[in-house]
Amino acid sequence: MKTLFYIFLICLCGIGCNASKTNIKKSSDNKEINIIESDTVRIENDSLEYEIIIIEPGFNSWLTSTAKPEGYYSQQYLESKNYILVTEWNNRVSNPHRYDPNLYELSIDYRPNVDYGYEVNYKMYNYFIYFQLKYKQKLSGFVPRI
Repeated sequence: MKTLFYIFLICLCGIGCNASKTNIKKSSDNKEINIIESDTVRIENDSLEYEIIIIEPGFNSWLTSTAKPEGYYSQQYLESKNYILVTEWNNRVSNPHRYDPNLYELSIDYRPNVDYGYEVNYKMYNYFIYFQLKYKQKLSGFVPRI
């Protein structure tokens, strides 16, 4: 059985309705062809049976241009922050009358006793920072820092 982590913020009403970029190119016979480049980050590991899919306009470019580089934080630091942030995220998912259900759509199955590895924790932590900055949210009292 595959454990799935999904962080979807696709086409949020009034918050940016395009989860992909469209480039228009001309073919050899001068017809315009639309080519869609998805701004999706996907992390998969069959041995641990997990998959993370982050679909968020601008996240991939923010991750490569603004976020601290891989190796900056220790895995232990990322795991402890992610546990706190996931707990608050899931709390907000379960309270749609108090928190915007368009922002907090799906809960995240993150278990502190599972070693997801550095890459998963790094990208998840940086997604939370990106999310807080972009949507002016504050998860668990932590001010997002870059």
